[in-house]
Amino acid sequence: MPIFELDSQDIRFPPPELADQSGILAVGGDLSPERVLASYYYGVFHWFNEDDPILWWSPDPRLVLFPDRLRISKSMRPILRQPRFQITYNQSFKEVISACQQISRPNQDGEGSWISQEIIEVYCHLHQRGFAHSIEVWSKEQQLVGGLYGIILGKCFFGESMFSKVSNASKAGFITLVHNLKKHDCQLIDCQVESSHLISLGAEHIPRQEFLGFLDRNFDETHIDLSQDFTTDVL
Repeated sequence: MPIFELDSQDIRFPPPELADQSGILAVGGDLSPERVLASYYYGVFHWFNEDDPILWWSPDPRLVLFPDRLRISKSMRPILRQPRFQITYNQSFKEVISACQQISRPNQDGEGSWISQEIIEVYCHLHQRGFAHSIEVWSKEQQLVGGLYGIILGKCFFGESMFSKVSNASKAGFITLVHNLKKHDCQLIDCQVESSHLISLGAEHIPRQEFLGFLDRNFDETHIDLSQDFTTDVL
């Protein structure tokens, strides 16, 4: 399959089924809030190093997590019951995405190299518009020790990145988020690409066509709103 070059004036994407074998669908375009938001409706995501051209992906299969299939390990349950972490929602979005940028990751040159300053600005803009959301995990000393951010559209959550400065912090935040999404009838959490961390929590691969079908059925004008009754009471 050819890799499509996007028009800088047209935010539409080619059909995601036309991605090449590695999952790359297109190159170029821009990271305007409108294009980034449109990419989720197409089931496409951006992923590239800061100094490289913008790459847009639609892998087959796709890693997702169904909220009712969340797996909480026996070792994690007592951690969730203890007052070890305080978990909040949408309290420090920019701090979370900045921490995701700075955290050192295995098999990656530099720190958070794919989260550029432009990406931070775009997602902060989407946060202000009510699309991008963060989960914060705080220590007893009120230090931000973990968290994650992503996009909510319809009944779907699209995870972008997470970080953890202490053991189990990001897991506690993710489990709490999934618990709340499930209460609001979330149908799908997009994990994008393979991660052993997420697979341990119940994420699984599904065919791209099945993933796109979920998007078609669960996108509407009513987006999940966790702001009124976000709870940390998971177990």
